[in-house]
Amino acid sequence: MKNWQASRCIRWWTPALQEFPAVTPYFYSTHDATSEIVKDDRKKILILGSGPIRIGQGIEFDYCTVHAVKALREEGVEVHIVNNNPETVSTDFDTSDRLFFEPMQLEDVTNILRTDSYYGVMVQFGGQNAVNLAVPLKRR
Repeated sequence: MKNWQASRCIRWWTPALQEFPAVTPYFYSTHDATSEIVKDDRKKILILGSGPIRIGQGIEFDYCTVHAVKALREEGVEVHIVNNNPETVSTDFDTSDRLFFEPMQLEDVTNILRTDSYYGVMVQFGGQNAVNLAVPLKRR
């Protein structure tokens, strides 16, 4: 199982489908390529979003996530978000420094954390989906 996990990598995704030059901070994981994440020494925080939830339930999570990003950026922190819900403001191309369109599952979030050096993970803005990952992530 360890070898299988080690083969996962993060790739950059452009919603323009290479039709025109576009620089977006969107990323996804895959098994058949080399990672396109470039590690650096910047202080980074990973915020776990709400993931897929019913329409009308996520506005408070999204609001809190966006304001957390703004506050952390004011402090000079690079902010990355994990959220696979495309209908939120937190998944807009200019909200975070990196956006990972990944399932809100332990394996997927752990894979993201292994790709770079993170100072911390914030779970309190993503609702129950994110909070449920707090203890399992701490154990890893």
